Amino acid sequence: MTVIPTTESDGRQDAGRLLELGREVKELRDHVAAEGRRAFQDWRPNIHRLSFAASALNFSHYLALRHRDIRPLQRALMPYGLSSLGRLEGHVLATLDAVAAALQRMTAPGVESGMPFPAEQQFFRGERHLHENAVELFGPCSNGREVRILVTLASEAAASPDHVFDLAKRGMDAVRINCAHDDETVWAAMIDHVRAAERALGRKIAILMDIAGPKCRTDEVWIAPDRKALLSGDRLLLCRAASAESGRFAFRATCTMPEIFDRLEVGARVYVDDGRFAGRVEAIEKAGAVLLIERTKIGGGKLKAQKGLNFPDTDLGISPLTPGDLANLDFVCRHADMVGYSFVETAADIELLQGELAKRRSDWDRMGLVAKIETPRAVTNLPALIVQAAGRQPLAVMIARGDLAVEIGFERLAEMQEEILWLCEAAHVPVIWATQVLESLVKTGMPSRGDMTDAAMSARADCVMLNKGPNVGAGIAALDGLLRRMSENQSKKTPQLRALHSW
Repeated sequence: MTVIPTTESDGRQDAGRLLELGREVKELRDHVAAEGRRAFQDWRPNIHRLSFAASALNFSHYLALRHRDIRPLQRALMPYGLSSLGRLEGHVLATLDAVAAALQRMTAPGVESGMPFPAEQQFFRGERHLHENAVELFGPCSNGREVRILVTLASEAAASPDHVFDLAKRGMDAVRINCAHDDETVWAAMIDHVRAAERALGRKIAILMDIAGPKCRTDEVWIAPDRKALLSGDRLLLCRAASAESGRFAFRATCTMPEIFDRLEVGARVYVDDGRFAGRVEAIEKAGAVLLIERTKIGGGKLKAQKGLNFPDTDLGISPLTPGDLANLDFVCRHADMVGYSFVETAADIELLQGELAKRRSDWDRMGLVAKIETPRAVTNLPALIVQAAGRQPLAVMIARGDLAVEIGFERLAEMQEEILWLCEAAHVPVIWATQVLESLVKTGMPSRGDMTDAAMSARADCVMLNKGPNVGAGIAALDGLLRRMSENQSKKTPQLRALHSW
């Protein structure tokens, strides 16, 4: 191997490059600080929780930084051992200060009055805030994990205290009760069993009650006798009323929210049955909206009642709080630790719920709020959602990957869930990774390879949700072990370089 000696010319070249990089980092730091401070001042009137103020300031710095493409700077720093910009979410200015201080010492060694490095406590303050926020919402972790396990309870849990205790003993840290199903009697029984498990195990098990929101679904369905499968190229009439003229259409369906017809426009995308059928509005007629089905699985599929309808291009103008939600909030505010907010899209939506909580609880600002990110508008408005919510009460963000995948496109889901994780870490807001985690194991008893890989990726969140199923106990046990092992290898975006034992 030939060793190329370092020459005086190489040293001078390095020194010049390091000085240039130092100026670039300092300039970037100054711009990020100034822009972040201006954004923070705009947010400040909505921040009533003092504990969130420092987090909001870091969040504003992060957004200012990420409006720039810093990949060239990141790459230029790598040969000098300074590549930490890719892991600065929780401590933006502290990271830039550390890099600037290192560059200064590399160009002027021995200078005592140079830029100081951030103190270790200051550098990791954001990590501490995120940990404290997760404990406030979910309680301390069990089984030596840093990532909590949240489980959606099935209706049967109301009749089986032993079932709930078994789930908690296996590692369940929190439960989710879906208010779209069952009633107050069933919910109360579930909660009694959870509280009994808490007492038996001597640890907190947080209760999330998820209000349903305005989910649009197919209602009545009609299919021509000579047709079975809805195919690509077929037309579906989404009817305004059951009495709509049917002669030209082999497939018809009414929907549970007829007010959407006032908002639909030709060309708008529509997804039926959680994305199993993808199409567009071809025409608006007196009878309803004609949908041209553009994509479905090979061989088509059966059109069914009570299946979800998604309109990603259309602002439906519908309140995320339905009359049913408002009625359920009375019970939720008396019994739950957290309320899950479905189809929230704007800061005004958050303010609406907070106003309703305030009518029902004097200490509403201590109740956790879980904002479920399910639509493109929610993604676009995520910074404003976070500030409005976390500025008033403990907040977690749920990446609700079911509806979100349908709304933004399955091919974009992986990219988007990463960006949501980054933004929330910058705001020190815990994230719940939800929908179809270990789905095959929970539903059939056998995991798929993709399930296990997805579950491993979920370890970068602060909480992972399992849906109900006959083998949910096995799912908890598998996830518990997987999350503990992954914590030795990865913390958020930072690899943990433990010793490898396989080689």
